Amino acid sequence: MSYREFTWSKAKQDFGLQTIEGDRFFPVLPEVQPSSLLQEILKRNIPWAIAVGNEKARSEAIINPILLEVKQILEKKISVFSGEDFNVDPGAGLNGTCDFLVSKSPEQIAVEAPVLVVVEAKKEDLKRGMGQCLAEMVAAQRFNQANQQVIPTIYGSVSTGTVWRFLKLEDSIVTVDFTDYPVPPVEQVLSILVWITSNNSEKETD
Repeated sequence: MSYREFTWSKAKQDFGLQTIEGDRFFPVLPEVQPSSLLQEILKRNIPWAIAVGNEKARSEAIINPILLEVKQILEKKISVFSGEDFNVDPGAGLNGTCDFLVSKSPEQIAVEAPVLVVVEAKKEDLKRGMGQCLAEMVAAQRFNQANQQVIPTIYGSVSTGTVWRFLKLEDSIVTVDFTDYPVPPVEQVLSILVWITSNNSEKETD
């Protein structure tokens, strides 16, 4: 079994999760302006990715440039991994490849804790990817715990590149933001990703 085999219901049942469904759970955030380079990349890439239509094109042409922009904004203090094997607990089905992982460590050779965000690329149906994304979030939570880098919240996103939906996992509570954020414009998604990666810190321990 692997991440791709998880439906939303199976992930909730297997990992004993409770769900809160609602509106935006992010604070009001100042807009983060994209660089001229990102603007040009998206202007060129989005029509191509939409025309090609598959998940690989959308992830490479839209999602990856946005995540790398966040890395640049944060002065390379985070790491971004694409298509990385993330085998945390194969016995629980928490193994396989994640489309994107973002870690608070600047180490780019291998994934280091704490992992902050997982992003799952989908061709069109966001709901179909939510179970897989949730399983990957649980894996990130367990990976951080195993490496003694516990953070209060793991974030996830299921994205077509032009639409982003966000989730958060706190202990055993998963909250779904049913506000779907479009790209373009990219400012709102950039603001959210920068806020997540610059504000999520280790949980204090006694």
